[in-house]
Amino acid sequence: MINQNNSIEYIELVFKNSYEIMPNKLNLNAFKQFIFKYDFWENTFLIWINILLNEFNQFLPNYLLNKNSCSLSFEIVDDLKISDLNKKWLNKLGPTDVLSFPILSKEDSVNYLTSIEFGDIFISLEMAIKQSIEYNTSLEQEVIWLASHGFLHLLGWDHKNQSQLENMIKVQEYLISKLIFE
Repeated sequence: MINQNNSIEYIELVFKNSYEIMPNKLNLNAFKQFIFKYDFWENTFLIWINILLNEFNQFLPNYLLNKNSCSLSFEIVDDLKISDLNKKWLNKLGPTDVLSFPILSKEDSVNYLTSIEFGDIFISLEMAIKQSIEYNTSLEQEVIWLASHGFLHLLGWDHKNQSQLENMIKVQEYLISKLIFE
């Protein structure tokens, strides 16, 4: 059955918070724990994909239209893990704040599928903490910002020039403004 209203009804999220299984190098008790919860991210990505499909679909690859469900992987990692990924897949040294690995490109044709796999997002919690201090934001705001940025990259957005970056930032701000925090 084709979904005529351009909305995703179900998202299969593989969420892993590596800090739950790592020796605790950081004192995370001072932070709001919702950014480490599966339910928060499942709801957030579902909200974001439906906003994009209904308000920004002209900027999305056609293979995203008329899907009933989607899936993605999202992991909060440390600097060591993100450095390893950065070196292995992008041939860059050192940690970065967020990495996205889309499964499909804009040129792929998978219109016959009713479900779509977006890819993988990795966020370095250590980099997010450093940046939250640098930008004078909360850790929660920084992680959500990075997740929105990584998510847009999974959907084909890029920022090869200043204009593209400014547009991407505006969309990120809009997506984040639609979230309700308790």
